[in-house]
Amino acid sequence: MEKNKKWFSESTKPFGSCRSYNIPLYQCPQFLFLVMGVIIILAIILTYSLTIFKVGDPRVVSLIILVITAILLVLDYIIVNSFERVAEAAKMKTEFIGIVSHQLRSPLTNIKFSLEVLMSGELKNKIDDELEYMKILRENTQRMGDLINDLILVSRIETGEFPLNKLPLDLAEIVQGIVKKFKPFAEASNVDLNLKIQGNTPKVLADALWLEQIAKNLIDNAVRYIKGKGQVNIFIEHNEKEIFFKIEDTGVGIPEAEQRYIFKKFFRSKNAIRHQTEGSGLGLHIVKKLLEFFFFFIWFDSKEEKGTTFYFTLPVYRGEKIA
Repeated sequence: MEKNKKWFSESTKPFGSCRSYNIPLYQCPQFLFLVMGVIIILAIILTYSLTIFKVGDPRVVSLIILVITAILLVLDYIIVNSFERVAEAAKMKTEFIGIVSHQLRSPLTNIKFSLEVLMSGELKNKIDDELEYMKILRENTQRMGDLINDLILVSRIETGEFPLNKLPLDLAEIVQGIVKKFKPFAEASNVDLNLKIQGNTPKVLADALWLEQIAKNLIDNAVRYIKGKGQVNIFIEHNEKEIFFKIEDTGVGIPEAEQRYIFKKFFRSKNAIRHQTEGSGLGLHIVKKLLEFFFFFIWFDSKEEKGTTFYFTLPVYRGEKIA
C-alpha cells in the first residue's frame, strides 16, 4: 500500500525529473508528453467535429479518429523517447565530467605535492621519507589507473567488445583467493571478513576474469561502506541446479528512495558519499552489466544504517559443450 502511495505521489509530480535532467522545461520529456497528450485530445475533438458533419456515417468517423489517434500516439512515443534519450545522455555527460574530474583531482594533487617535496631536497630522514612519499605516489597512480580501467570496462560492456574465455570454474576457489587479498584491507578498516562455503561446490561455466571482477567489486563495496567496526559475511551454497552467492554487510545501507538507482552508472547514494568521498559509482553498475551479459541476474535487500545484502545465482556446469 505504501509503495502504491509513493508511486502515485511521484506520478503526480511529472516535472520532478526535469530538474534532475537540468534542462529547460520545453525540452523535458515529461512536459512534452503532457503537451502531446493535450494536442492528441484537441486533434481528436477537431477531427470528430469536422468528419461528423461531412461524412455522417458514425462508423467511418470512428475509423478515421482511430487511425489519426494511432498515428499521433506513435509520433508522441517517438518524439518523447528521443528527447528522453537526449536528456539522459546530457545528464550522464554532466555526471561523468563531474565525477571523473573530482576523482582525478585528488590523486593528482597528492602526486603534485609528493613530487614537490621529493624535489625540494629538504627531507630530513632521506631514505625513510622518500619511501613514504613513493608509497603516496604509488597509491594515487593506482587510484587513477583503477578509475580509467573501470571506464574502459564500462565502454566495452556497453559495446559488447570484450574477450570471453568460458571455462568450467570453481566459484568458491575464486572467491577464496579474493577474500585472502582483501583481508589486510578489511582488518585495516576494522571489518571482519568471513567466507562460508557449503561442502564441495560444483563448477560453473564462466570467464575467470569477469567472474573475479564481479566478486571483487561486491566485496570491495561491502567493506568500503562500513562505518567503524563491522562485518561482511559471504555465503556460497548450492543445489543440483544452481550455485547461490550471497554477501551481507553491516554498512551504511541504501536509502529506500534511492534503491532503484543503485545499479545506474555513476550513481552513489547520499549517505555513501557522506561516509566515503572516494568512489566512481561504477562498481555495482559493472557487476550488474556483466551478470546480465551472461544472462544472470543480481538482486539485493537493504536498510539504511543496518546494511545491505546482494545475491546472485549461477547455473551448475553439467559438462555442456563450450561454445
